[in-house]
Amino acid sequence: MPLHVPPAPAPALRSVLTALGSPTAVLEARTPALRSVQGPLSPELPLPVHVLDRIGPSGLAPRTRLTAWRFLIRSSERAVAAADTMLTPDGWAFSHFFEGPYIASTELALRQTETVTPHYQPRLLSIPELYMLTLWLHEDVEADPSGGTLAPTDLLVPLAPAPPGIAAHHPHRVADLLPVMTLRITPGPGPLLGSPA
Repeated sequence: MPLHVPPAPAPALRSVLTALGSPTAVLEARTPALRSVQGPLSPELPLPVHVLDRIGPSGLAPRTRLTAWRFLIRSSERAVAAADTMLTPDGWAFSHFFEGPYIASTELALRQTETVTPHYQPRLLSIPELYMLTLWLHEDVEADPSGGTLAPTDLLVPLAPAPPGIAAHHPHRVADLLPVMTLRITPGPGPLLGSPA
């Protein structure tokens, strides 16, 4: 398998296992599929979730930051929900359960990319300015999953639903997709005259 799924931090996994074992956490989750499942649930395919903080025509390199570790929650043959963890002053802790189209889309994108010839480290990359989530295939499989920058030859696979005009589940090199994303983002207003920059 060409994908090298990095191990999640042990406290992140423990916090999700604890939440899955808590009837209160599961019942309070706004995930009908998770509450209605019969049988055991298991957290699988941990993926670091990065956010693209800066994108635009400024000539600056895109900057990402790690915001979560996401686990797909599997019941027998399929993922029924996902769990996010967040970094707190005390370490990684359970954040919330959720469901929606990105869960099946993530599974599909991972299955499709297993057939890619080069080896990659899978991550998730959120682009809030475009309401877009992608599977980020990082070429450096030995890289620390909590860091790293987008390499021009890394692949981004937009997950469905993708923004209009960007094909979901089609791998794009960062060097090809980044200019398209940059054009779609409307630059914000600049500083007013006489105001601090």
